[in-house]
Amino acid sequence: MSRVNRALEFAATVRHDGHGGIEDALPTVAALEAWSGVPATEALLHAVHDLRWAVRSLMAHASAAGTRVDTPHLRPLDEALALVNAAAAAAPRAAELRWGTPPTLHHVDTATPGERLLADLATDTMELLAGDQAPDLRACPSPRCIRFFVRTHPKQQWCKPSCGNRARVSRHYHRTRD
Repeated sequence: MSRVNRALEFAATVRHDGHGGIEDALPTVAALEAWSGVPATEALLHAVHDLRWAVRSLMAHASAAGTRVDTPHLRPLDEALALVNAAAAAAPRAAELRWGTPPTLHHVDTATPGERLLADLATDTMELLAGDQAPDLRACPSPRCIRFFVRTHPKQQWCKPSCGNRARVSRHYHRTRD
């Protein structure tokens, strides 16, 4: 999976529940472990939730998402930026030269699996928001959708075809009702 897709997948672990609220795909330590493949604790679950809202906040800002059902949970831009940068910086990797015939380069990572998960998710988000695909980041405008997506075609408006269908049905309903 590409880093861009992983950042979008992470942001999509919060979705509209279909009834005017939001649903969390990572509500428990067990769900986080299943999603990430990393041994988790309550503290890591809390840190992942904080990072996810920071990531969603940056994506909402970058895509000019407007007001949606998740808006009350979003963080101010400076706070979200600080949280994402701190998560990425908390688990640095270092190069180490080992002498031998020939000398070899090794990468040393002293981060815990949880720290590495947070750092990688933060870095994936940074690469999306600062990369070539950033101008194509969109917030899905479909009713009851709070997903973000990277537009792959100039005419793409929704994150997936079902959202386009929902939007058309909604427009038809409002047009014929009025």
